[in-house]
Amino acid sequence: MPETELLFSETSQYLKPEDITQLRNAYSFGQGAHSGQFRKSGEPYISHPVAVARILSKLHLDAPTLMAALLHDVVEDTEISKAEISERFGEPVAELVDGVSKLTKIEFQTQEEAQAENFRKMLLAMARDVRVILIKLADRLHNMQTLEVMLPAKQRRIARETLEIYAPIAHRLGLNNIYQELQELGFRYSYPLRYRVLQKATKAARGNRREIVGKILDAINLKLKEAGLEADVTGREKHLYSIYMKMVEKHLSFSEVLDIYGFRVIVKDIPSCYVALGMLHSLYKPIPGKFKDYIAIPKANGYQSLHSTLLGPFGIPIEIQIRTAEMHRIAENGVASHWLYKSDDEVDELHLKTSQWLQSLLETLSGSTDSLEFLEHLKIDLFPGDVFVFTPQGKILTLPRGSTAVDFAYAIHSDVGNCCVAAKINSENAPLRTKLKSGDRVEIVTAPYAKPNPAWLSYVATGKARSHIRHFLKTIQYGESVKLGERMLNQALLSFNLNPDAITEAQWEKLVRDSGVKSKDELLAEMALGKQLPAVVAKRLASPAESISPEQKAGPITILGTEGITVQFAKCCRPIPGDAIIGVIKKDSGLTIHTHDCSNVTINQKNPENYLDVTWGKDINRTFEASIKVTTLNKQGVLARVAAVIAKAESNIDDIAMQSEDDFMHMRFILQVNNRHHLAQVMRSLRHLREVAKISRAKG
Repeated sequence: MPETELLFSETSQYLKPEDITQLRNAYSFGQGAHSGQFRKSGEPYISHPVAVARILSKLHLDAPTLMAALLHDVVEDTEISKAEISERFGEPVAELVDGVSKLTKIEFQTQEEAQAENFRKMLLAMARDVRVILIKLADRLHNMQTLEVMLPAKQRRIARETLEIYAPIAHRLGLNNIYQELQELGFRYSYPLRYRVLQKATKAARGNRREIVGKILDAINLKLKEAGLEADVTGREKHLYSIYMKMVEKHLSFSEVLDIYGFRVIVKDIPSCYVALGMLHSLYKPIPGKFKDYIAIPKANGYQSLHSTLLGPFGIPIEIQIRTAEMHRIAENGVASHWLYKSDDEVDELHLKTSQWLQSLLETLSGSTDSLEFLEHLKIDLFPGDVFVFTPQGKILTLPRGSTAVDFAYAIHSDVGNCCVAAKINSENAPLRTKLKSGDRVEIVTAPYAKPNPAWLSYVATGKARSHIRHFLKTIQYGESVKLGERMLNQALLSFNLNPDAITEAQWEKLVRDSGVKSKDELLAEMALGKQLPAVVAKRLASPAESISPEQKAGPITILGTEGITVQFAKCCRPIPGDAIIGVIKKDSGLTIHTHDCSNVTINQKNPENYLDVTWGKDINRTFEASIKVTTLNKQGVLARVAAVIAKAESNIDDIAMQSEDDFMHMRFILQVNNRHHLAQVMRSLRHLREVAKISRAKG
């Protein structure tokens, strides 16, 4: 039977006759639109949309979704518009088609940028209607099934994208069958030689395994029968990609991975799951630490099952999954179960979780300034671990492995994350960077005037947290950058003997237009961030500008210490107020302040336009980092005495490194001081200690 007739035959099992008529109309329309178009394999192009619709029909998707699947490439690859589809098949179908269509009309600078923007558009549509991603996953699955006709380089690129994005999305939505097939095909085309070697080794080992699997199946069935349990028990073979990843991650040989056998036990209800678990634990010894209860605490994608690893005959590890029939249906079909089994309470809960995840994606999207950044956040969120933590009210949150208290705060709400100052984990105070473990009860302490800290980016694990922190910092940084950029440009103009006030609006408009930026403020911000050199911008403004009197010279830029993250203080020399300083403009990191005698400045003074004359402002009211080296006699309690003197001089120790050498102890401190005078006081106090042999300021 032709593929098209198979589609109509399969869908007639669950759709109404009028839906089948609409489906036939969509097929005829798509066939006409794609007339004369062929796939790389030589088949008529319409064969692809039909195959996509057939994949979705196995999930019992509704008629509008199947119609959109048949038409999903019409807008992208033909002259048909979204409006025509809407007029003929209705707005819902047109919206689904539009959500799946790529952004072919926009030119992008790189393949990565195009890919990222396409994902951004697709996921926006997916957040409105999850059926968009179901169509896209079916589309990708059929493309992977027919990938052999592509050139090897394109095969690898598409396969890598499948493994990084599409397979994890399928897993996140609980579409187990699609997920596993995408992984297998992605592995096959990403590493064709490794795939063939493993495939051959698996086939060779299959014969030896059959007898052992049969014995274990018989033993499990007999044990469950003793307990009066009706169960469907199956042995399952590991997928090649699963075998490969276990070999890579755990540095195992092929034979070691293949020794792990998988068995699935399906029983009638939840109490039977736990009875079956007890019976199997009495049959084979459980391996400590290898039990997980996903029934009591389901995975983020709605998956429920009991997992246990047992020590089987001949010392062979056996993986057991125990679940009910309803859980099995959801485990295989995930969010698509919403259409397959509309009456199940479990499905409603799963759909709610999916909606929450999509809402979280929208929040991340709104906090990302560009598509590549959003794609980075998405990839982070698509690889969750199994960390389950509790709110003070007992609500369970699922977070990726490695998540910290900050990730938890942002998972509660972005406002909680932005204002968090401390955390209590299991009723004890803990740093915000503390990594959470399953079972932790977490309480976040907030303050109304608190703000995100740039240091958080070094340890947060979720895309949502990273996105919100970056968004806040960029918003703050932009305002600071505009002000600093203006001061830098004014200094450059004065050095050319030009009056900054004489620059006209027309000159600014022309410069903004020629520079390819959106506004004067954006150009000023780019100067502060090192993307544009003030000297170059000043020269471009110079020609028509009025000169100023020769007596007036360009003054240095005043550093107040309150410029925020647009001004960095170099870690190599750690300048403090009172030091002679110089500013260095670095691309994408803005203005960095060094001391005049810093070796990094003297070595790199090849491009004078990258250096700015800067000076300290008056009445600076904040602390700065300074580094000192202290050599003492190696005596008991000497560190405590040194630390006590530093504290008495009203300085804090940020960091310390120590090294002993014969009778001496070499210490290096990073201290918090107000200025050069304060540092001198600290060092004078330390010299009074009898044990101190030598003290100096450390640079480099």
